[in-house]
Amino acid sequence: MKILDRYIGKVLFRHILATIMVLLSLFTFVSFIDELNELDRGRYGVFQVLQYVILTIPKTLYEVFPMAALIGSILGLSTLARDSELIVMRAAGVSIVRIVFSVVKVGLILAVVAMVMGEIISPYTEERAVEIKAESITNNSGRKGDFGFWLRDDNTYVNIGEILPGQQLKFLRVKIFEFDEENFLRFLSSAKGGEYQAATPTAEGRWLLKGLRRTMIDDESSAADEVEVAGWTTNLDPQILRIYQVKPEQLSIWQLQEYIAHLSLNKQETASYELEFWSKVMTPFATLVMLILAVPFVFKDARSGNLGRSLFSGIMIGLAFFISNQAFSYFVTLFNIPPFIGASLPTLVVFLISIAMIRRIA
Repeated sequence: MKILDRYIGKVLFRHILATIMVLLSLFTFVSFIDELNELDRGRYGVFQVLQYVILTIPKTLYEVFPMAALIGSILGLSTLARDSELIVMRAAGVSIVRIVFSVVKVGLILAVVAMVMGEIISPYTEERAVEIKAESITNNSGRKGDFGFWLRDDNTYVNIGEILPGQQLKFLRVKIFEFDEENFLRFLSSAKGGEYQAATPTAEGRWLLKGLRRTMIDDESSAADEVEVAGWTTNLDPQILRIYQVKPEQLSIWQLQEYIAHLSLNKQETASYELEFWSKVMTPFATLVMLILAVPFVFKDARSGNLGRSLFSGIMIGLAFFISNQAFSYFVTLFNIPPFIGASLPTLVVFLISIAMIRRIA
């Protein structure tokens, strides 16, 4: 049985790897075309676009992993069925459940790979991709450091501790350092937070700082004043800060858990981050379920000699699964669906279909 497991695993790995390469090429090309819309913003040229797209490949791989597992495993098992190897296995007394067990072993390895990709590699590369894009678009006027975000506006340097997620741009812990023409510090301001109020038909967009303390510094003395809310005159582009907003896909499961608690403490919307949290938890299981689903598909159509139909059906189910996972992010927000249900429902439905199909052919 160990020999059988190794042989099935070798065939499945080979076809899954080929499927991953095809899907990655397709999705990466689409991502590259999409990023060309941002071309020539600041220093964001073709080379920077390529860097950005290459660094987002781990995230893309993580997202398409279940679909690649399904299509690749159907291809691999179809190859075994075409060469009558599955028939020989069955004639030798190997049950369908035992073949499923061999496939599950492959799925467990792929699930571990998916976890490593989603927890270690993808968060790091996504953060680096955002930094490259932001620095290119802003001509190096902004940078993320260990103590928040640093931006420059002429002779003024701004440090923002945290940019909160959401449609309205809000931020916490602001420090503003204003220098004169001789590079002497003249004003030091700190605020608990702030926000950008977007332009309306009747008013222009404006920046507001809350809990502001401003200290004026001259050669001999200093003076400070405090206000609850004050307007902030700056040339900073709000879109620059939006680039630096923390995206759910940039965080690992453990970071998402901590960030959700932090957002709840600050009374911010957490639905999209909770959905991403549960999606990351479910992805290894989804990969495993997709591999299991391939077995009844191949055996059902192998009996009728129509293996092409199993491949087509697998591709359609894989695409439907991928699209439904993406679409549920909107449904969760729109219909207030619990994020856990939104993330797990597609996987649960596919799992139940797999069990029902296996019971029919076993």
